[in-house]
Amino acid sequence: MIAKRIIPCLDIRDGRVVKGRNFEGVRDVDSPVALAEFYNREGADELVFYDITASFEGRKLFTDVLKEVAGKIFIPLTVGGGINGVEDFERVLNSGADKVSVNSGAIKNPDLIGAAAKKYGNQCVVLSMDVKRVNGSYIIFARGGRDNTGIEATEWARRGQEEGAGELVVNSIDTDGVKDGFDLEMLDAICKKVSIPVIASGGAGSIDHFINLFKTVPGVDAGLAASVFHYKTVSIGKLKHNLDASGICVRI
Repeated sequence: MIAKRIIPCLDIRDGRVVKGRNFEGVRDVDSPVALAEFYNREGADELVFYDITASFEGRKLFTDVLKEVAGKIFIPLTVGGGINGVEDFERVLNSGADKVSVNSGAIKNPDLIGAAAKKYGNQCVVLSMDVKRVNGSYIIFARGGRDNTGIEATEWARRGQEEGAGELVVNSIDTDGVKDGFDLEMLDAICKKVSIPVIASGGAGSIDHFINLFKTVPGVDAGLAASVFHYKTVSIGKLKHNLDASGICVRI
């Protein structure tokens, strides 16, 4: 049985970790280096690092902060933000990332997924999806949740897999930072469309939310969260022991 992964997410703005609710009301949390080291010690399976305003501001990702974070941890690191070409993949991988997450750049140019997968391997390419319900449909949003693309999310997930993505991060804008649980219905719909690993993001507020996620949507491979870990509401060690006690396979 493949172990489920627990992944903290560092949203970076101006070199600091920040967190909001429904992609709004963003506030300062901590230094990315300090938090990365903490999660490395806590037993996180991986770490995700997003430069959340790079695409919106039309600039490249902060590689100086990335290099410092990568030099302090010994777990896989996925990095995203302002990834618009194969050269951005190269720059980020050379700065210490193990995988590169592309979102708005792939929406603008879906061929980017395949080009990056061909050069660096599918395992390095993560398609990140920001999804919101619009008139009863799951719709992809771009540029940090600012732009409604009109693209239906389950079809975009399927296409991402076909283009060469090795993994999906599926983030619910509706549940982001709300702490009432993951969007299980949306995640189930996407898992049914793909066979590559799916990382669930948005809505974690308790240990029970993770247990419910993995039991209700067994197709989900990992649970990603930010504030519930940043503010020590849930410790990764305790979470993993509770998952294990609930019959969910995790690395302890």
